[in-house]
Amino acid sequence: MIQIQNVGFKRADKTILEATQLSLEARQSIALIGPNGAGKSTLLSLMARLLPLQTGQILFDHLDISTTPSQVMAKKVGILEQHSHFMSRLTVQDLLLYARYPYHRGRPKSDDYDVVEKMLAYFELSKLRATFLDELSGGQRQMALVAMVFCQGTDYILLDEPLNNLDMYHARHLMTTLRRAIVDWNKTIVIVLHDINYASLYADHIVALKQGAILFQGAPSEVLTSDNVQALYGVEVDIIEHQGKRLSLHF
Repeated sequence: MIQIQNVGFKRADKTILEATQLSLEARQSIALIGPNGAGKSTLLSLMARLLPLQTGQILFDHLDISTTPSQVMAKKVGILEQHSHFMSRLTVQDLLLYARYPYHRGRPKSDDYDVVEKMLAYFELSKLRATFLDELSGGQRQMALVAMVFCQGTDYILLDEPLNNLDMYHARHLMTTLRRAIVDWNKTIVIVLHDINYASLYADHIVALKQGAILFQGAPSEVLTSDNVQALYGVEVDIIEHQGKRLSLHF
């Protein structure tokens, strides 16, 4: 379970995130949605300890991120930032092995290589294992980066806008893979998304933010109504039902 208690954030006296309260069950997909500047990435960065907590507490399975040693948290929570920079001359296999550092501390063992092999296969990257990152397509590179986070072996995975710059095929492939991984690997995934239709199709729980505050949260069917979407984005939309899922038409 993720518990966020009275967590807020300011930058130069400007409030980026209002005091926030959230309690999120484990082993599900949680989508953070909202307009630009809503505080989504800030909240994710606070959860990942990329930004220091200014107020409140964040706990993962009762582990307080402010007091739990980094080596312990590195095995509990993994994050893929929106802009991840890695040496372009790393191979895909080396990238995944790098993610095992909290376990091997620079001396990989057979268990580490076994995890890498499983994730190469799971994310359909086996044929690309010896390919350098700068030789991959955008979709392949993003899949490799997500696989890297999974190699870290954490219960919780935080993804900041992983669909950015992906074409339709790679975006759908990534989201369906993440959806399966929740069941196959007992993961909890918190993902920042701009496309609310992906949130509707693949998330179990949606947290909608605007101007640093939580406006709505709940199941996709509860959050993604015409009135709620208009309040969130200031855009009139039609909501249609397709195969039991809500889709937003806003063109």
